Amino acid sequence: MKLWGGRFSGQTDEYANKFHSSLSFDKRLYKHDINGSIAHAEMLGRQSIITDADAALIVKGLKEILSDIENGALALDSADEDIHSFVESELTRRIGEAGKRLHTGRSRNDQVALDMRMYVKEEIDEICKLVINLLEALLETAKNHTATIMPGFTHLQKAQAITLSHHLMAYFQMFKRDYERLCDCRKRTDEMPLGSGALASTGYPLDRQFVKEKLGFADITANSLDAVSDRDFCIEFVSCLSLIMMHLSRFCEELVLWSSDAFDFIVISDAYATGSSIMPQKKNPDMAELIRGKTGRIYGSLMGLLTMMKGLPLSYNKDMQEDKEAVFDAVDTAKMSLYVFCGMFSSLQFKTENMRKSALGGYTNATDAADWLVKKGLNFREAHEIAGKLVLYAMEKNLRLEELTPEELKKESGIESDIIDDTFFEALSVEKCVDVRALPGGPSASAMEEAIKNAERFVKNVR
Repeated sequence: MKLWGGRFSGQTDEYANKFHSSLSFDKRLYKHDINGSIAHAEMLGRQSIITDADAALIVKGLKEILSDIENGALALDSADEDIHSFVESELTRRIGEAGKRLHTGRSRNDQVALDMRMYVKEEIDEICKLVINLLEALLETAKNHTATIMPGFTHLQKAQAITLSHHLMAYFQMFKRDYERLCDCRKRTDEMPLGSGALASTGYPLDRQFVKEKLGFADITANSLDAVSDRDFCIEFVSCLSLIMMHLSRFCEELVLWSSDAFDFIVISDAYATGSSIMPQKKNPDMAELIRGKTGRIYGSLMGLLTMMKGLPLSYNKDMQEDKEAVFDAVDTAKMSLYVFCGMFSSLQFKTENMRKSALGGYTNATDAADWLVKKGLNFREAHEIAGKLVLYAMEKNLRLEELTPEELKKESGIESDIIDDTFFEALSVEKCVDVRALPGGPSASAMEEAIKNAERFVKNVR
């Protein structure tokens, strides 16, 4: 059923009709559309815009349609152009003339804005749960590895010794920000647009506050033009998902590296890896790689939304129909990626001894050598120069700094006094290098204990 046929004497071109139709994808909004219509019908009855009898009949019919869709008795495939016309035509078919009164005081413009806001709020809540699950998994693993030494990297080169716990808690902070961004996005999404009409509201005495409360919104939209033409909440939502995927992608990149022979830090469970069709020995981190790849897919959805909206005059334009597939695909991709990643991460085996051995190489204690010299009275620039010379000498001898003899250290440092003693070697142990970094945010056991307590409080408060 077309909701707009009176003005037209000719038929819509067959291909134009298919091009125009959105039921194939916006049928996902059936629950939101029906619940929004129920609230609207109840309000129309309360305001005596339609009779109480018609309002009750409409509500009963809508609830039956919702039940039939959910139990499979009613298929969402028809010639109707969108979910709104599908529901209204099915309602009219079932209850007759009263069904035609449902759309009083409403436009598809504010109707679809309502549906999308309800959908986005619901999906934010679902994705927040998945992010919290991941935060809990990170936290549980971090608690077990506060003493697991590993190298930290800059430029993908070994830099300084840290712990696995410290590394994992860096990702905890990323996903914590993601959770907070989603919650913040939800606040701006939580405004009820129904009553805005096509663009200029309506002359009917609608009770927008009643509909707002009935549908669980925090507020009503403040401007009818903005309400029907706004898709900021969709763009912000997909932007939040893009950041989540960026963080997942960075983590997946590290898991791919760590599972390689060059690093050999982890074993990925067989449940989250695949093999090669030609090389029998291969075990490929395909789930991590696929999440990394799907990040670009969500970036594409974000860029599509931004581009769609960038040149639109007020108020509603048909371009905005393109919001749905972008949002729906981003939601599906992000939810699946979070679910798979959380399972993959929770099943990882960490090769802790390999991590420690790796931290011993690469002169990750060179900064500590310079710091030790500073504590002996040298300025840092001079100490940095000396430590660099010691590293160069050790590299030529294929030795670690702590393997140099006191005589070699004195000779190569150019320090003639007896400033270098046994405490120099104590300061260069990887455990000491980690333990000395006890500032808040650092990798020491004491700093990590406090960080984990703070993280546990956060998770407890949001769970």
